[in-house]
Amino acid sequence: MNVAMAVFTEVSEAQAGELMHLLKLGQLTTLRGIEGGIENTNYFVTTDHGEYVLTLFERLTHQQLPFYLYLMKHLAGKGIPVPDPAANPDGDILHTVCGKPAAVVNKLAGKSQLAPQAVHCAAVGDMLARMHVAGSDYSRHQPNLRSLPWWNETVPVVLPHLDANQAALISSELAFQNHVAEGSAYAALPRGPVHADLFRDNVMFEGERLTGFFDFYFAGVDTWLFDVSVCLNDWCIDLATGAFDADRVQAMLQAYQAVRPLTAHERSLLNAQLRAGALRFWISRLWDYHLPREASMLVPHDPTHFERVLRQRIAHPVTL
Repeated sequence: MNVAMAVFTEVSEAQAGELMHLLKLGQLTTLRGIEGGIENTNYFVTTDHGEYVLTLFERLTHQQLPFYLYLMKHLAGKGIPVPDPAANPDGDILHTVCGKPAAVVNKLAGKSQLAPQAVHCAAVGDMLARMHVAGSDYSRHQPNLRSLPWWNETVPVVLPHLDANQAALISSELAFQNHVAEGSAYAALPRGPVHADLFRDNVMFEGERLTGFFDFYFAGVDTWLFDVSVCLNDWCIDLATGAFDADRVQAMLQAYQAVRPLTAHERSLLNAQLRAGALRFWISRLWDYHLPREASMLVPHDPTHFERVLRQRIAHPVTL
């Protein structure tokens, strides 16, 4: 995906250097804004000790953030390759920069694989299942803040910006998802911490080897099937049309199930959750596109991409 740089809060070298010194991460040598992301301000920070990522949180609060940061700590401790938040001398991993909540994590090796093949999709499926298992005993709880209640709040806000066909689609799909969520099969789906935003640009590879998952700031407790669906909808599609590539879908699902087999309820609701994943990102992109916030460098994603994905998921269900 082509993503514009987003810097909502300008951080000076002096401010960044002071934080790195406090965290005993060395002397600042370079500071630069990161391409990608529309939620937070991100900088690459290089010191004489190594390379790090500084994130200032523009929407999440000091009260919400411990869930995300300690989840990353928990997963890192279980051997999942995720950024590990740095602590100050008091052991705190949530900091304040420019009056905003902030965190510093180690920079993962590798680069994003933006044209994935089946081998990459299998690696993501395998590690996603391992992450779900590793997170199953995480003690903190916070719901996925961009799940059904948020969709119900946000669709009426974006509806005036849609044409008649789009409005009919988004309204009918929202009604369908509310109906699914009321069912006993949905209530029985396995749940735990999910990444909820594991797109191609949030995973690192060195060649065919997966080196890390990052950007956990949409994480929350939700169905693991929703997490799988979000991944399938990005990693396993033709970006131009939103259509699935069968080989990549099979590779991801087989690798995931080799670690954590899907339950009967999960198998029955896979297509509904694939639609849910497409709806969630169509809504959020419409919101970002039509109700943008100020940023130094920001071009929002095209919302019509996930409209196409949703239409594909409705027209062409996956068979397991």
